[in-house]
Amino acid sequence: MNNNHKPILEVRDISVSFGKDEILKEISFSVNKGDFLAVIGPNGAGKTVLFRALMGFILFDGEIKWQSGVKIGYVPQKLMEKAELPLTVKEFLILKSKNLFFKDKQIVNSIVHELKSVNLDADILDRQLINLSRGQLQRVLISWAILGHPQVLLFDEPTAGIDIAGEESVYNMLHKLQDERGMTIIMISHDLNVVYRYANNVLCLN
Repeated sequence: MNNNHKPILEVRDISVSFGKDEILKEISFSVNKGDFLAVIGPNGAGKTVLFRALMGFILFDGEIKWQSGVKIGYVPQKLMEKAELPLTVKEFLILKSKNLFFKDKQIVNSIVHELKSVNLDADILDRQLINLSRGQLQRVLISWAILGHPQVLLFDEPTAGIDIAGEESVYNMLHKLQDERGMTIIMISHDLNVVYRYANNVLCLN
């Protein structure tokens, strides 16, 4: 079968336990290329644990099968306290490229391109992460996630801590990126309005 007709992700009967605590039990779903899947559920339902399993960070029972060669970008709900990252935006994004040569024009051009994709100007490159607003930091994290043009983006509450106007801007931006690049988006969200507006599939954990 042509890869274009296969799901980009197949999850079959996965379960995750920490000690005696069963967090996820026999979860199954599939995601097709270009889907916008919203993962919803109350706090403690295992949404972030599911993401960690999808990225191979934790042990699980069952099967998680990504389409061969797929690249995945990830935006966490909270990276860490900004004070713990004494870096400029440029330094932070160059770390993602795994290249420490600051004068590499191709890398810098790629970084500037992705910043523009999330509506940030190049003059933010020399600013310290600690001096960014919550909304600006979230956009920098999204630009970090899309460096290298992944086919799939995982977002864990992408607008947590951002005001309503900022939320609208971020979701519109994600929708635009999805349309322009044909990306598949899997997003954890508590906002049912966002789910209704943007998602074409919903996974509810309880």
